[in-house]
Amino acid sequence: MQFTPRFIRFQWITLILIYLVVVAGSFVRITGSGMGCPDWPKCFGEWIPPTEKAQLPENYKEIYAEKRSKKIFKFCSFLRRIGLTETAQKVENDPTLLIEEDFNTRKTYTEYVNRLLGFLAGNAMLFGFVWMVRYYRNRKFLLLAGINLVLMGLEAWFGSIVVASNLVPWTITVHLLLALIIIGLQLYLIYLVSPTQQKPIAVSATIKWLTWIILIITFYQMFLGTQVREHIDNLTKMGFGRESWTDQLGWEFLIHRSFSWLVLILLVYMAYQNERTHKHVIIRSAFIVLAIELISGVLLAYANMPGLVQTSHLIFATILLGVIFMGSLRMKVEKV
Repeated sequence: MQFTPRFIRFQWITLILIYLVVVAGSFVRITGSGMGCPDWPKCFGEWIPPTEKAQLPENYKEIYAEKRSKKIFKFCSFLRRIGLTETAQKVENDPTLLIEEDFNTRKTYTEYVNRLLGFLAGNAMLFGFVWMVRYYRNRKFLLLAGINLVLMGLEAWFGSIVVASNLVPWTITVHLLLALIIIGLQLYLIYLVSPTQQKPIAVSATIKWLTWIILIITFYQMFLGTQVREHIDNLTKMGFGRESWTDQLGWEFLIHRSFSWLVLILLVYMAYQNERTHKHVIIRSAFIVLAIELISGVLLAYANMPGLVQTSHLIFATILLGVIFMGSLRMKVEKV
């Protein structure tokens, strides 16, 4: 089936919007703006949030604490239905979940921009699905686009849970992992509809297997990275300064650091073999992105760098995951 260049470009634009949501979400995290909007999908009960505290009722904290309490009750009921009774009890018995923050214009609009980008990305996926239904009635493509659209809706719903639970750490991790799955499916859709992305990349069997190994490790690294970030948040709340973080972090940080070196070694080997043979751009790109990613990781762990380094660390890890995944789809073992 032939897809028009306009449709293919639109799928790339959708991918960019999804990536921008990840960037915005990271920026929300590092600025502590996650509770800038205490409700969802509206912000302080409005589609366009207030700009100053005087626009809110005096008892706005009590109002949104009560609303959050109802959402937490529904969420815990859902957790019990899927067998997570212990987790539900922990959430219910955590009194900090109902503590409302003071209104802060900067944090409110930081979170609001994050939601706007999510709205744009979700509607782009919906438009792309409708476009496909109208002009390209292929079951495989429709199923893939439909599943990703449902996951985007689930991601939006889970975003409301993240807000309702007052940023319980594990909910943030699930939120990120869902975003990574959505990116992966969008990349696979682009691979299927774009002739240029279907051009095979001839590699050895060893390189192909290494690519899949690096892909799995990188995905796991993203998960470990969120765990390390959660530990850092807890250490910060306990009064530990940046200089003592590495001493206090547990096994997740050690594995995260060690796997980073493993990925570097494997990619250096791949890059070396690539330069000796085919000089594929996608492998070069993966190596460059990894280099930037590792530099940002070192700055995060050992240097007192601004919070934006955290955003770059996450976004380059996400880009690396996308580049490797697309490479793994296109790689074909060359015949000897």
